Amino acid sequence: MTRSNGKGGSKQSRRDFLLRAGATATGLALAPSILPERLGAVRAQQARLKIGVIGSGLIGGSVGLRWAQAGHEILFSSRHPEELADLVERAGARTRAGMPAEAAVFGDIVFIAVPYAALPQVGQDYGSLMRGKVVIECGNPYPRRDGPMAEEALAKGTGVASAEFLPGVRLVRAFNAVSYRTVEREDHSQVGIPIAGDDEDALRIVSALVVDAGFDPVVVGPLARAREFDQGTPVYVTDMTAAQLREALDLR
Repeated sequence: MTRSNGKGGSKQSRRDFLLRAGATATGLALAPSILPERLGAVRAQQARLKIGVIGSGLIGGSVGLRWAQAGHEILFSSRHPEELADLVERAGARTRAGMPAEAAVFGDIVFIAVPYAALPQVGQDYGSLMRGKVVIECGNPYPRRDGPMAEEALAKGTGVASAEFLPGVRLVRAFNAVSYRTVEREDHSQVGIPIAGDDEDALRIVSALVVDAGFDPVVVGPLARAREFDQGTPVYVTDMTAAQLREALDLR
């Protein structure tokens, strides 16, 4: 069953278009590490993807679960993967748990959902394993929790700061401005998710994954504009619709 987006189409058809566009626009658009025959298999499966999740707590677990329900293959990771047994059981047969390095290698797409102070270490430890891949990062810098580095990140804009910690990846900021409670809600299809990135194909792929998670993607622009939906901004964790987000962010 498809879900209407209220604009004469369906979220499923829009998701398929976005994924096909992202997968075909520039050859090996999903990641340079994907071999041509593997990319062909992705196309044949309506772009069923392998997604590695680094940080499988409240937001990483809830978003990853939605992707598993949409048919993607998920590797949830933690420094203590044995603690993820319940999450893996809920997510189903195409899911397993492992260490963060395994998730970085496994994923065609990597979703990083760790406390922001841990992001520099993630980049140092696993950056070479993610090089060239589409990486979705959703951490929020909180000075009271994360210290001076959070203040610096907010001053630069989190998208710009995150890119410095994760050089060489195709970074997209997404899912930072939504509560895990909203993700877990039965129907959140009217909620918009702002996203930003410098790679157009990565933005198409992530837009499709936002649809797969049950939301409405709103592309704000390059990473420099990700600061417009950082924590503390008027659109942060408000459950605005896509139309409301576009108006609030002055997207013409």
